[in-house]
Amino acid sequence: MANVRHPGEDAFYEAILTLETPEQCREFFGDICTIKELQALSQRFRVACLLDEGGNYLEVSDVTGASSATISRVNRCLNYGTGYRRALDALKKAGKLP
Repeated sequence: MANVRHPGEDAFYEAILTLETPEQCREFFGDICTIKELQALSQRFRVACLLDEGGNYLEVSDVTGASSATISRVNRCLNYGTGYRRALDALKKAGKLP
């Protein structure tokens, strides 16, 4: 995904980095995303958390309602990408995830 770039992308990421609290993130993403988009993003991150905890596809699907295609994509990114891993490791280090 690193090779897909759009005008304004860096400014968007810089804007995210200015947010300091979950409430500020909620406000920003509430303005920028539809409810469905927020649900999809949150679901994918929950899938990553459950997979990282050792959950299998069926368990993850039962808990999150995610499709096998979504779970497979998240699993691929979790195993071969760096974004989910970096975020999960940082949350664990901060004591915000088991």
